[in-house]
Amino acid sequence: MSSGALAGVKVIDLTHHIAGPYATKLLADFGADVLKIERPGGDPARRLPPFHRDEPHQEKSLPFLYLNTNKRSLTLNLKSEQGRAILLELLADADALVENFAPSVMPSLGLDYDTLRDHNPRLVVASVSNFGQTGPWRDYRATEIVEYALGGLMYIFGAYDREPLKHALSQAQFKAGTNLASATLMALYHQRLTGQGQRVDVSIQESIASALRDVTNNYTYTGAVRRRQPNHTGDLTRLRAVSDGYVLPNPGLGASVDWQILVDFLDAPELDDPRFDNASARLENAEALGEILDRIFAAKQKQDIFYAAHEKRFIYGVIDSPEETVDNPQIRAREYYVPVEHPELGEINFPGAPFLMSGSPWRVESTAPGLGQHNGDVLGRLGYDATQLAYLTTAEVI
Repeated sequence: MSSGALAGVKVIDLTHHIAGPYATKLLADFGADVLKIERPGGDPARRLPPFHRDEPHQEKSLPFLYLNTNKRSLTLNLKSEQGRAILLELLADADALVENFAPSVMPSLGLDYDTLRDHNPRLVVASVSNFGQTGPWRDYRATEIVEYALGGLMYIFGAYDREPLKHALSQAQFKAGTNLASATLMALYHQRLTGQGQRVDVSIQESIASALRDVTNNYTYTGAVRRRQPNHTGDLTRLRAVSDGYVLPNPGLGASVDWQILVDFLDAPELDDPRFDNASARLENAEALGEILDRIFAAKQKQDIFYAAHEKRFIYGVIDSPEETVDNPQIRAREYYVPVEHPELGEINFPGAPFLMSGSPWRVESTAPGLGQHNGDVLGRLGYDATQLAYLTTAEVI
């Protein structure tokens, strides 16, 4: 029995790919008993690269291994009548069902919310989908970049004279997964107070749109539309190349701050010039300023200027590679990346706790399960013997 913050919470996990599995990973890593139900062929995320030691295999997908720690795996064909009957048996005493099918899928299986609520009135049914469970677009398909575009975030990313950009990798999926976990916990708290379950509906599009708080408020109250900013060379906060990489400067010079502070900090007497001594002049002479700044920064090293900047209370950033991020002294001091010992693959380093809790900390008690690893245990507890398990396997129910 887990001793985590969510010990005693029983979750049936019908999720796949990223958004849903990340939500249930958060619940499992803090102590919930999460049973991952996969189609007999397995969660498609088992085929997501990169793979451990670059060997493609359904048990070696690093994204899958990360997203499914502390879970158990049961294979179940929900298109079969017996598969759905087993699911309902499992839901009889569950606290939550988490799923990320397209909105039409659960009703098509006879597992719509009303049916599930009648079966277990205290059940929290939490769903995440591209556009939510309602609305004219609810059945539309989407990808990560489409969610960014239709969520409005791409409109403000990138340079004004170029095409919009998005963050790398699957940020929309992880943001929606975080929202789903948070909303599920709120619904579970309400369940504990009232004994009643409810429906949780998370839209990935809205999860992205939520990042536009100041942008939408500006438009709502003033009619102003924020656009991507010009990437002129004299911008003092522009990314700059240094001798061993890149830095992101931000000297924090306000209208009342003497330009001489930056001149002295960069040891750059050529900047002590009337062309640059106020914001308007710097904008007018942006090209010349940019050439000087590029030359000055090119002679510096990123760690030296980073630490020197913070001594002056300037907000500077260093562009770290993945290797440098893992070795970052701040991240190392907080022991963010943790080694996880896999029974077949050996030690794998994964991102650790998303936040720290002193009394009931995050922990990995088991690695991601093999496909159907817990079929015998889970179904055995429901009363199925070896002969019945063999029949279910032959009938492709599990």
